[in-house]
Amino acid sequence: MVKKEMIAMLLAGGRGSRLGILTSRMAKPAVSFGGKYRIIDFPLSNCINSGIDTVGVLTQYMPLKLNTHIGIGIPWDLDKLVGGVSVLPPYEKIEGTEWYTGTANAIYQNMSYMESFHPDYVLILSGDHIYKMDYESMLDFHKENNADVTIAVMPVPMEEAKRFGIMITDEDRRITDFEEKPAHPRSNLASMGIYIFSWKTFKEALETNKDTPGLDFGQHIIPYCRDKGERLYAYEFNGYWKDVGTLTSYWEANMQLIDIVPEFNLYEEYWKIYTNAECLPPQYYGYNSRVERSIVGEGSEIYGQVYNSVIGCNVMIGENTVVRDSIIMNGAQIHSGCSLSKTIVAERALIGDNVITGEGSYIDNETEPSIYRDGLVVIAEDARVPSNVRIGKNVMINGITEAADYPGGRLESGRTLNKEGEAV
Repeated sequence: MVKKEMIAMLLAGGRGSRLGILTSRMAKPAVSFGGKYRIIDFPLSNCINSGIDTVGVLTQYMPLKLNTHIGIGIPWDLDKLVGGVSVLPPYEKIEGTEWYTGTANAIYQNMSYMESFHPDYVLILSGDHIYKMDYESMLDFHKENNADVTIAVMPVPMEEAKRFGIMITDEDRRITDFEEKPAHPRSNLASMGIYIFSWKTFKEALETNKDTPGLDFGQHIIPYCRDKGERLYAYEFNGYWKDVGTLTSYWEANMQLIDIVPEFNLYEEYWKIYTNAECLPPQYYGYNSRVERSIVGEGSEIYGQVYNSVIGCNVMIGENTVVRDSIIMNGAQIHSGCSLSKTIVAERALIGDNVITGEGSYIDNETEPSIYRDGLVVIAEDARVPSNVRIGKNVMINGITEAADYPGGRLESGRTLNKEGEAV
């Protein structure tokens, strides 16, 4: 009989609509981050660094890039004969087929996968957060308190607590109550969406609530366990944790990697982040190039100037081009004479000569003001921007665009230029 003390179930099927055009062709956990990684690399690396060698990755929305990236789990040492990493999409069943309709529903639909390992504990993770965490320490806390459910929490400023699910605990960290985005929070311990369940408790809760529409952990499973009198505990985490669910938070998290003293350090030896990386040549810096306080990925060629930016792999930045406060993803090409400011350029996008971005006044985006905001310019995967155009703030560009799409050679602040279907 196969027996695992603890297995992990990693929820990676979300669209991540608040990342706008970046997730039009891929799930949020597959989005590039930090020059060479993808967001899902962080929870996967946490698993193997914590000694967890059995991980089920639940996918649904646009899974191709995510599935290709994970493969059989070799970069994370998860290519095991027993356990390892398994990609778990929704599948057809004899009694009927349905999509994953909630976080807990997705887990319930994979009950047979979990049962095959006879676990004592199940760790529930999200695939779209940036952090380093030792899940083994959390399991030790769970055992020491004879807990049925342990919820990872982190202190947040009291004025921000209303944005989170808040745990109220006693002096022993046992959860006595919790509130979802309370108007007047009684605590500042915010749920991180990371749970450890004892198997017996978990299985019973899922099976009892299986017919609940949109079965969710925060709305249904955790309240059920509390009301039943199960032992719920809060495990306090005080390290770096970032939900990169919006374009602004995604840009900020990348910029934090290049702080003089980064709060989140990619260069620590004792807790490495692993990824499925291509075998690429070294970076190349041209005679007149200059790079300050930036990350530059393998295979990139820098002929211009890069300041305070995160540059992916196989990127080309042309002569006399200046890139500031920007994220340039894998395979993008920025030609000569450009000036890019606070711009996110997605994978394989091409920007012609003498293009200027991020200039002009601040105007809300005309189509998605809550997404394309804070002065960011977002250029989509495989997009094309012609030479000699000037682009304002809070702008999104998608598809193969031409000079005629920029009246007078300009795209004013707040505009959305979406030629969807024409990208190659």
